[in-house]
Amino acid sequence: MKKILIGIVIIGVVLIIGAIVAVSLFLDNALKKGVETLGPQVTRVGVKLDGVNLSLLSGSGSIKGLVVANPEGYKTPNAISVGRASVSLSPSSLLSDKVIIKSIRVEAPEITYELGSGGNNLSQILANVEAAIGGRGTGDKPASSEAGTGKKLQVNEFIITGAKVRVGATVLGGTAPIPLPDIRLDNLGTGPDGITPADLMQQVLKALTDSTMQAVSGALKNLGQDAIGAATKEVGKKAAGAVSDAAKGITDLFKKKKD
Repeated sequence: MKKILIGIVIIGVVLIIGAIVAVSLFLDNALKKGVETLGPQVTRVGVKLDGVNLSLLSGSGSIKGLVVANPEGYKTPNAISVGRASVSLSPSSLLSDKVIIKSIRVEAPEITYELGSGGNNLSQILANVEAAIGGRGTGDKPASSEAGTGKKLQVNEFIITGAKVRVGATVLGGTAPIPLPDIRLDNLGTGPDGITPADLMQQVLKALTDSTMQAVSGALKNLGQDAIGAATKEVGKKAAGAVSDAAKGITDLFKKKKD
């Protein structure tokens, strides 16, 4: 009798573990599909995700290979590429109306900031997201009704660390990597209503876009100063004045595109 009871307990444990594994696999696939479905609807650009790995027991997980494409008309293939991001959440909240995410940490993302005839790629994507959640974006397109549906979220902390941006512009002669300072957002959706995934996307993208534009603006200013200094040493004050005018033209062009 004792052996039978032990056998029943073992079988029960195996079934529970199997159920957890099965649910985890289903949830991982569902999250991946959700990102690749909602992402393009909100950003109006392609969004791809290699995979999601989430443990229901610990509430910890990871996201691998997230790529956000550029809007139509831009030459570089991607706007944002994330090799890995870690997530920590409250497992019990998955069954409630609001999912509690303790932390999201995005590590070493690669951002491409490209100037185009209508502005820049990041601002274009941000405008698309704002239009989708009820603002007015590019072309004053109406808001998407799907952007505000689904579970609500609470994100206690969202951290982007080790990011680098490459600037794409003909006036710069190619692309140049620029490090970004760490970005940290706290207590998002802590109210009873929480925030939607689209709201979260908008806040994160806005912080990333603002940080990128500040870093790029500073880099262009330094570029102009370096050019002036080099010209002063090599060809004298007259040529330095010409280079100064050229550098100012680059900065003014950037400001015009940014606006």
